[in-house]
Amino acid sequence: MALTFNYLIIFLIIFTALAQIWLARRHVAHVTNHRSKVPSPFKDIIKIKDHQKAADYTVAKSNLNVLGLIVEAIFLYLITIGGGIQWINEYLSGYDLTTMIAGTILIVSVLVLSSIVEMPLGLYKTFAIDEKFGFNRMTLGIFISDLIKQSIIALIIGLPVLYFSLWIIGNLGDLWWLWLWIFISAFNFIMLAVYPIFIAPLFNKFEPMKNKTLVSQIEKLLKKCGFESNGLFVMNGSLRSNHGNAYFTGFGKSKRIVFFDTLLEKLNGKEIEAVLAHELGHFHHNHVKKRIILMFVVSFVGLYLLGLLKESAWFYEGLGVTGMTDANALLLFLLVSPLFVFFIRPIMAYYSRLNEFEADEYACQFAKASDLKQSLVKLYRDNASTLTPDPLHSSFYDSHPPALLRIQAIDKR
Repeated sequence: MALTFNYLIIFLIIFTALAQIWLARRHVAHVTNHRSKVPSPFKDIIKIKDHQKAADYTVAKSNLNVLGLIVEAIFLYLITIGGGIQWINEYLSGYDLTTMIAGTILIVSVLVLSSIVEMPLGLYKTFAIDEKFGFNRMTLGIFISDLIKQSIIALIIGLPVLYFSLWIIGNLGDLWWLWLWIFISAFNFIMLAVYPIFIAPLFNKFEPMKNKTLVSQIEKLLKKCGFESNGLFVMNGSLRSNHGNAYFTGFGKSKRIVFFDTLLEKLNGKEIEAVLAHELGHFHHNHVKKRIILMFVVSFVGLYLLGLLKESAWFYEGLGVTGMTDANALLLFLLVSPLFVFFIRPIMAYYSRLNEFEADEYACQFAKASDLKQSLVKLYRDNASTLTPDPLHSSFYDSHPPALLRIQAIDKR
């Protein structure tokens, strides 16, 4: 059984990497083939130079992503079947550590190694690709500052959560997986309320919106939609990037609406209203609540499966580990489960795109369809998002519908 599982994991590592590389190459070819002409629904707003910039930006990111897929596959093999986790375990066994402390160090070590491996590509994407296409505003100082803050937060919050999770696995009997699910679910609920108030301000400034005319417009829209929030805020997204965005954050009474300053610079008042109406559509259709529930269901199933695998020697041996410890079980499951999730990606992406269509339809009821269309096209242009993605690639990766389909749906309104 262990040998069969070993072969299955090796096959999945190779298959998923090659499949994703193939999808990326298809995407590059499709975008390149449509680079010379702006699709007709966009030709009045998108200039050919902007269309070509988006194509070149997409190709550059996709090519880097291919390299990332190769690195990721090699790292996964080396850290599991290649003996990486086993070596760390043997090294830690030379010290007089409790099982839980050793397990915590093991998991943190692998997470740190993974971050170190991914960091060069992340830096290249930010300081080479984004810089070349005029999106990067991140400095090396800001990058280092962010890294230090993230590390401190991980130590203060992540370490206790990890340690307590291992305690639950080791001390709460056969139903440990259910108690762990309850703990993780409660923690995520708390973080939804805590993050926007205490953590996000460590990285960005959030100031109340000062444009009184725009505030008045937005408040009228919120009242019309029956939505209450904890305030309208402008985030200094321009500190790190020229990309524009808007989002809701928080939960319950801590909900707040956040606009990137870069978004406010690019859209007029009516277009901003239309973007906000789209976001309100997500709340009207309970998309946020449904995604939270879906996340809890997925974690419930995942932890139940881990409960079954934890006592199976073949699970550990097939992944190059001899010790049947709680930390090994949790870590191995977290590492290899994405290999199986790959096959349901199109279903997840399809569901997300349906949500976007519903939010657009809702927005058209409370804002002009023409304003929503105009705002979306401007965002595609200013964020250099390709208007011509490969359909198959999009079905795996895009949480939002392709631009052409989305605009056609709005035009029907």
